[in-house]
Amino acid sequence: MKKHLLLSAALAGLMAMGTSGAYAQNVAVVNGKAVPKARVDALAQQLARSGRPVTPEMQGQIREEVIAREVFMQEAEKLGLSGTDDFKVQMDLARQAILIRELFVDFQKKNPVTDADLKGEYDKFVATNGGKEYKARHILVLKEDEAKTIIASLKKGGKFEDIAKKSSKDTGSGANGGNLDWANPSSYVAEFAEAMTKLNKGQMTDVPVKTQFGFHVIRVDDIRTAQLPPFEELKPQIAQQMQQQKLAAFQQGLREKAKVE
Repeated sequence: MKKHLLLSAALAGLMAMGTSGAYAQNVAVVNGKAVPKARVDALAQQLARSGRPVTPEMQGQIREEVIAREVFMQEAEKLGLSGTDDFKVQMDLARQAILIRELFVDFQKKNPVTDADLKGEYDKFVATNGGKEYKARHILVLKEDEAKTIIASLKKGGKFEDIAKKSSKDTGSGANGGNLDWANPSSYVAEFAEAMTKLNKGQMTDVPVKTQFGFHVIRVDDIRTAQLPPFEELKPQIAQQMQQQKLAAFQQGLREKAKVE
């Protein structure tokens, strides 16, 4: 009798160990069907990739979500919904989306943006935006004669800011006395930039400057060396942009090579 009790206790212990091992692989058993822990891990990874921190509290919520999905899925299968044409189409679309995502992730892993690439792109940015910056004001009108009249008025002592507020067709800067703030010449159309860069600090154009927008009267209030952010500050932004460009080129290349009839 004692021997029988010892054997029963040993079997119970083995069964408990087996159950513990099963639960280590599964988060629950719903209506007799095991729900694998891998689903919880996969959902947590999705949240993490989207930028949401997965806290211990959220782990519990994820587990409940996975269990709820299993309950709902079992009910849908019981009703035969997995055999409908609509379900099959939706599954095909979901499979496509997942495979395409994996393709793009794989491409980016195998084609990373190097530090040399990033530095080269930053140097291009510096070359385009470096040099001098101008703090200018302008008054925009539609007729040349009106611009000439404004220049004559300014030479007689008229206040640039007041005339800009009253007469400029550029309502954005006009409301602020014609102020365009600090900007690189490349920010403006060629005719405007050419006229502006010929002026010294405190100078105004003697003749109206014609562009596609109308006629401008320009005054330069100050000039300085361009204030550009350092490489390390712009590095993440440049990396993201270059990764997107590489991926777009990859997508375009695949599309062009595809035989579509």
